[in-house]
Amino acid sequence: MTRVSVPERAGLRALAPHAAVLGGVAAGVLVVAFGADPNEPGHYPGCPFLGLTGFYCPGCGMTRLVYALTHGHVGVAFGLNPLLFVLLPVFGYLYVRWTVTTARGLPMRSVLFKPAVAYSFVGLLIVYWIVRNLPFAHVLAP
Repeated sequence: MTRVSVPERAGLRALAPHAAVLGGVAAGVLVVAFGADPNEPGHYPGCPFLGLTGFYCPGCGMTRLVYALTHGHVGVAFGLNPLLFVLLPVFGYLYVRWTVTTARGLPMRSVLFKPAVAYSFVGLLIVYWIVRNLPFAHVLAP
């Protein structure tokens, strides 16, 4: 039987939020992948913003994107929400970096968290939100 030292146990405890995030994302992906087809109405709750306003939000198409990716339809997934599709590797990178820096006992730092980058991202999100609802940008609609 191997004894775990106190600092190692503290390090494992520090990774609990990471495990919770990974578990939540994995559970959501599994529900969508093996559940009902989100392209058929009535199985998943719809977007409340779309339901109230009739306009697409930046996240519209996300459930169908996950379903398409888990079934190997990469082109379809891209067409459902191009911004999220492009951001998935960024989110994956940030998660891995967060986990590694926490395991090493270091604070999470990234150029992506600088105010200019964060404000630019929010600006991009707002522009995407508006443009995907304009008639000439129907290619961005889910």
